[in-house]
Amino acid sequence: MAGATSARRVSGSAPAISFDVIIVGAGFAGMYMLHRLRSLGLSAVVLEAAAGVGGTWFWNRYPGARCDVESMQYSYSFSEELQQEWRWAERYASQPEILAYANYVAKKFNLLPDIEFDTRVIGAVYREEDCRWLVSTDRGTQFRAKWCVMATGCLSAAQTPNIRGLDTFKGRVYHTGNWPHEAVNFSGQTVGVIGTGSSGIQVIPEIAAQAKHLYVFQRTPNFSVPARNRAMDSEYERSWKKNYAERRAMARSMPAGILCQVGAKSALAASPEERNQEFERRWAQGGTGLTVAYSDLLRDVEANETAAQFVRDKIRTVVENPTVAELLIPMDHPIGAKRICSDTKYFETFNRENVTLVDLRANPIRDMGSDGITAGLDFFKLNSLVLATGFDAITGALSKIDIVGRHGLSLREKWRDGPNTFLGLMSSGFPNLFVVTGPGSPSVLTNVIVAIEDNVEWIASCIVHLLKVDGEYIEATSSAEETWMEQVQKAVEGTLYPQAKSWYLGANIAGKRAVFLPYVGGLPTYQRICDEVAAMGYSGFKIGMRPT
Repeated sequence: MAGATSARRVSGSAPAISFDVIIVGAGFAGMYMLHRLRSLGLSAVVLEAAAGVGGTWFWNRYPGARCDVESMQYSYSFSEELQQEWRWAERYASQPEILAYANYVAKKFNLLPDIEFDTRVIGAVYREEDCRWLVSTDRGTQFRAKWCVMATGCLSAAQTPNIRGLDTFKGRVYHTGNWPHEAVNFSGQTVGVIGTGSSGIQVIPEIAAQAKHLYVFQRTPNFSVPARNRAMDSEYERSWKKNYAERRAMARSMPAGILCQVGAKSALAASPEERNQEFERRWAQGGTGLTVAYSDLLRDVEANETAAQFVRDKIRTVVENPTVAELLIPMDHPIGAKRICSDTKYFETFNRENVTLVDLRANPIRDMGSDGITAGLDFFKLNSLVLATGFDAITGALSKIDIVGRHGLSLREKWRDGPNTFLGLMSSGFPNLFVVTGPGSPSVLTNVIVAIEDNVEWIASCIVHLLKVDGEYIEATSSAEETWMEQVQKAVEGTLYPQAKSWYLGANIAGKRAVFLPYVGGLPTYQRICDEVAAMGYSGFKIGMRPT
């Protein structure tokens, strides 16, 4: 590689190690970015806080962790050889299998020599005098590069609830977003789980099958549909591998970048019998496709209610205790306005004698003591506590890094009232700083690996353009950024997303301003806009030329 400098450990007093590009994060975004930059002959280093690759799949090792996008699609498309040789074991891959896949990719493309593990980035400062980023780590090392790519992930900053006395609890406390590497055995224990979002819905059945007793502390019930996971069907796998290019192209034409059957008809145009038959078909099929059964489920309250009521009735059918069933039924938000969950016998778990649902709306958590938790007037003695309390999504990982751009501008300060970006890729005032699946991009509303690949390709092409024109830096203009963020907010208007207090809005983080973070206009529209911006010489960006 041209100008490559091997990644290596240095002391804090040593000069910064220079690369063409610094990449922060060794998840699927960081790995592909490294591979792509290498193909351009550029030197790059990946700085990763974890001890291995995989990003969110490295940390989220809790029992039952699984992807809700089919494994034949939740995978890289950039290498046909990789697509053909990797064999997925299940329809929906588990965390261990996805992590194994990430490690396989890292070894196949020899990425490991250019990744610095156990290295957390704590600061990044743009030096205007030489148009370079100076990146500092918790190991006292510094790295210098012309370009910096934040591949920090949308769901990588675990959120711990502010519970009085949590630090006094003498039992074990686990967070689903930072699970131990060693096996955790809950046999014979009384366990509490706080949170019934996606992670909670996956981990609760697993813990219930092992623990002496499980208390599920629920504040907000969520919609969930059966995954119907199963071993990979060999014929299904062959059909994908035979037509991978065609199917990937078709997936990229879909709003979420997932090849599935999206209904073109209004739910209100169908008869009740027809609707029920279609919902039953998708329920039996499994997966989250129920929310795209009709074209207006996320745009019309009455249409949405047909799907919501269908799922509520299913919950009532599955859960034997009517009182518990009603507590598990979401009534405060439209189905799909929060990320719909996909489960394996979640609702059935509440039929077990060793599982108790605690309604935190009626009985809020007051505090914790050395041996348990008080909710309302009741005390629950616990041996272990599991926090399935999610993430500071999309912006959380970036806010943990002290990023300083032009004129001492802090990214934290700039984004204090909500993040501002152009296309989710760059923020004005921060030249040569790219973000993969950043706020203002479709990110979490898509098959994120498709979104990652498209963002990485755009960034790589942008760098190639800068090299061709001798550009010293590229920076989003304030006007383009303002116009784009208006488009992002306009796109969500007329949808039902704002009717839910979700992590899409940052509603799960105290003090975080409620701003809808992802772009809901769909992946094809977003990618067309990105391509048009590039085709017009990167309109909306300022390119600073190298002094002659």
